[in-house]
Amino acid sequence: QVQLVESGGGLVQAGGSLRLSCAASGRTFSIYAMAWFRQAPGKEREFVAAVSWSGGSTYYVDSVKGRFTISRDNAKNTVYLQMNSLKPEDTAVYYCSAEPTQSAFVGYWTFRGSHYWGQGTQVTVSS
Repeated sequence: QVQLVESGGGLVQAGGSLRLSCAASGRTFSIYAMAWFRQAPGKEREFVAAVSWSGGSTYYVDSVKGRFTISRDNAKNTVYLQMNSLKPEDTAVYYCSAEPTQSAFVGYWTFRGSHYWGQGTQVTVSS
């Protein structure tokens, strides 16, 4: 079992940056691959980025490659999403998700059917 709490969202102008954090409870954080998803108003939830249990492998949706960076600190039970060069189309509620796997390579497919989700944090990018 793991519980997830996101933070770091807010209002930022286009071109700006934000860093989201997702703090996980439990002693076995390191066995979970972690991901960020987002959901804009009127749209389905969309995969953004994933990181393997060790942090050695990451995967991004094409629309954020080169702008967003996912990372994790297993000692702090926390996963991060550094978002740079933000665009109005990045506006959404951002959620983190966890999936117990020690696969070396993870992506959107890893989190199909994931049971662990945070409550979300709002990111608004003004033009």
